[in-house]
Amino acid sequence: MKKETTIVDQYLNGADALQNFTFEEVGDDHLFTGLETPMKADAFKLTDEEKKEKIASLFSEIMDTLGLDLTDDSLKGTPARVAKMYIEEIFSGLNPANKPKIALFDNKYQYNQMLVEKNITFYSNCEHHFVPIIGKAHVAYKSSGKVIGLSKLNRIVQYYAKRPQVQERLTNQIGADLQEILGTKDVAVIIDAKHLCVSSRGIKDDTSSTVTTFYGGAFDSDEKIKQLQSYIYNS
Repeated sequence: MKKETTIVDQYLNGADALQNFTFEEVGDDHLFTGLETPMKADAFKLTDEEKKEKIASLFSEIMDTLGLDLTDDSLKGTPARVAKMYIEEIFSGLNPANKPKIALFDNKYQYNQMLVEKNITFYSNCEHHFVPIIGKAHVAYKSSGKVIGLSKLNRIVQYYAKRPQVQERLTNQIGADLQEILGTKDVAVIIDAKHLCVSSRGIKDDTSSTVTTFYGGAFDSDEKIKQLQSYIYNS
């Protein structure tokens, strides 16, 4: 008997195969299309001010279509506020110019065990519905001779979170960037997050959360994974 082809099977055989499915058939599946955030080649042709002006205009149309009265004192400033929020805050991580500058320091303490920065709170947005992802990131590394300021670990998490995201991509982007910055494969990232596209709409499951992991170098062993998880969840 011939095995039925699923959406996942089609995807694994190439993204083009998804053209055979409608958006409704794909549904809420979180397709992880690659490490890089999908961006147009001319993504930065417009200045930030030009983008805010255009977004405000388009958001006014959305509000008008919904039947909202844009002459109301409470609503008339909303399009501009949304545009500013998109560019300067919740999607500011799309612009490489906003990437935090990172300075490394010599490991003068000769600390050669894992360093764990846990419970880094972040807010991101699901790229499928543009509703919030709220979670905590736990980041660990072993020094290759250089160390990074603790606040910079937080800033790297926030930079990649501030864009439309898929949690798998977010996890891998943080891990891969830290490996490059620190000059070591010994990096681990664990993210535990709630997706409002799951809890506030669709299936409306408010109790579930999603956990994704990145284990590189020395962390990619059962022993180190158990040790890391004990630091995060048992202390």
